[in-house]
Amino acid sequence: MDQDERRMYLIEYLLQEQSGYAKMKIPADRSGQRTLLRSLMNVRLPGDISEEFLRIQDEYLQEVNAEKGPVSVADMEELCPDLYLWKGDITRLKTDAIVNAANSGMTGCYQPCHSCIDNCIHTYAGVQLRNRCAKIMQEQGYEEPVGRAKVTPAYNLPCTYVIHTVGPVVQGSLTQEHERLLASCYTNCLAAADENGAASVAFCCISTGVFMFPNRRAAQIAVSAVKDYKERTGSRIKVIFNVFKDTDEEIYRALLS
Repeated sequence: MDQDERRMYLIEYLLQEQSGYAKMKIPADRSGQRTLLRSLMNVRLPGDISEEFLRIQDEYLQEVNAEKGPVSVADMEELCPDLYLWKGDITRLKTDAIVNAANSGMTGCYQPCHSCIDNCIHTYAGVQLRNRCAKIMQEQGYEEPVGRAKVTPAYNLPCTYVIHTVGPVVQGSLTQEHERLLASCYTNCLAAADENGAASVAFCCISTGVFMFPNRRAAQIAVSAVKDYKERTGSRIKVIFNVFKDTDEEIYRALLS
């Protein structure tokens, strides 16, 4: 199979899987098909799926991820000892671990083609990631508390692990409790990375965006929490602050310089 054939197989499988979508018209163009496939993967609930689907999905996603161009720590700018800044798509990073800004349900974003980190990571990791997270949550028996960390394989992503953490949501004024919880996200993710032998970990801007944590203060807490952890534990883990917006890049560059 080539990529076009794989994409059509995956779309047809997912459409047939849910009777409400079975008669949906498949776009003729590649861009429309890619959008439809991503949407179908985003809305699919956790559940069993055929080994053939997983094999073809993995072949498809691994080629997609390779085309985007994996980025390693060696390609990044080290602004402080073991601290790096990189702007771009976190799903391209060939680090030992990347951090996902998850929600309390922990099984990803179900809004089709949403631009959040959670959606992107689940899309390019594959449906196995949602299934793995669902199993973790079923065994846990309650929603994921803010500030903790859960580790899963990265499946089809170029990294090895995904570390999932739920950041605080700021509704109204920023409080010391919001700040404490955000710091605990970074500390617990670093501890989880070290426990799993990761030599490098990339953090997204946890709790900013729709979680409404002020960007500059979030960055200050992130840098402080990472430096405090490394000093306290002696950890030699390389930490990448991954940003997507110019404003966040400017903020982190000033803090790390």
